[in-house]
Amino acid sequence: MSAIPVIAIHGGAGTILRSAMNPETEARYHAALADVLRAGERILADGGSALDAVTEAVRLLEDCPLFNAGHGAVFTAAGTHELDASIMDGATLDAGAISCVTRLKNPVLTARRVLDVSEHVMFTGEGAEAFALEHGLDFVEPSYFHTDARYQQWLKARGTSRTLLDHDAASQAAGEDDVIDPTKKFGTVGAVALDANGHLAAATSTGGVTNKQAGRVGDAPLIGAGCYANDATCAVSTTGTGEMFIRMLAAYDVSAQMEYRGLTLEDAARDVVMNKLPRIEGRGGLVAVDGKGNVTLPFNTEGMYRGYARVGEQPVTAIYRS
Repeated sequence: MSAIPVIAIHGGAGTILRSAMNPETEARYHAALADVLRAGERILADGGSALDAVTEAVRLLEDCPLFNAGHGAVFTAAGTHELDASIMDGATLDAGAISCVTRLKNPVLTARRVLDVSEHVMFTGEGAEAFALEHGLDFVEPSYFHTDARYQQWLKARGTSRTLLDHDAASQAAGEDDVIDPTKKFGTVGAVALDANGHLAAATSTGGVTNKQAGRVGDAPLIGAGCYANDATCAVSTTGTGEMFIRMLAAYDVSAQMEYRGLTLEDAARDVVMNKLPRIEGRGGLVAVDGKGNVTLPFNTEGMYRGYARVGEQPVTAIYRS
């Protein structure tokens, strides 16, 4: 008997504290996560592919200003926006990625087009935007990405050498300066899914980190670091201190531990997030699903926006440590 199709998502991790969140804002996050999960679940319930489900989920997360991707992306040190995205098909190991784009409305859709039609895996900057233009993807003015909340976060970090994970920056903007370590910074969105045919897929998208140096690329668009999917093992999307996730090849490491050590999804993901990443001061988390429909959402920070939905069941969403 095949596993019930399932989708899991994250909206970033960091210093996410109840004391920095009022009930109305908290409810908005839960509602946004649930809406995205329902959209992905509908695709899976209708027999759609895991690849289509994660594409749509991440597109919707990019459109939501609550999260650091697309509309709502954080500001660079230059006061601009640079966006990254990646996607991977566990059935074929095909992948697509883009980085440092400034005018693409939905970076994940361009990453998907790279996967679908290009002999290459990754485009960056002007090359990525030229590819998107050639294939009819939607462009916007840079002002589209501006939100007042992200702008205020940037103003607090502007003129310093500090970079902040977007949710750490959000807590700081709410007056939680005493809990902010300016050397720890991250914020991303992502999705993983298992479809009715037993195929897996993962997608990740980000605006980077508040006050990052222009041209900086984190783990989100790098296959194996921020995104990985293989039908033989699992699908993974990460969020965290990108440089550490790159050095650890965090997403692939979950898959590798399942393949070479014979670990379960839960044990492999937990080892990466709770044991290996902290050794190099890596903060953050991931969402992952395997071919049996097992889901895990571990994180080593104060919180991570996250949730999952199995076909035929109500979405489950969470923010803080349980």
